[in-house]
Amino acid sequence: MKPLAVHHVQVNVADVEEALAFYTDVLGLTIRDDRPDFGFPGAWLDLGDQQVHLVQAEVPRALGQHFAVLVEDLDATVAELTDRGVKVSQPKPVGTGRRQSFLADPSGNGIELHEHRP
Repeated sequence: MKPLAVHHVQVNVADVEEALAFYTDVLGLTIRDDRPDFGFPGAWLDLGDQQVHLVQAEVPRALGQHFAVLVEDLDATVAELTDRGVKVSQPKPVGTGRRQSFLADPSGNGIELHEHRP
């Protein structure tokens, strides 16, 4: 096997419409229009060259699982989210030239904001 990249992550959410508003209006992802009708509520979103798939289903208990979003300016991102009333942790260093902050979507799913400066 020779993996090329992460294509998508799938996130269970309690309410797809509420999650869509958060992921698009707050985090800036864009809705894809090519999701087939699987017979259950969900949505596909673009995040750069990758995707986030939302599925309305039972949300697992938070045990540290999360996905990370690479951002250009973590300080500006945290300030913008804080101004919008989103609870987000202050940037912390992780390794050399990297920093991270954490927040949760409306269903409690963990999201890391990650900045990498060489």
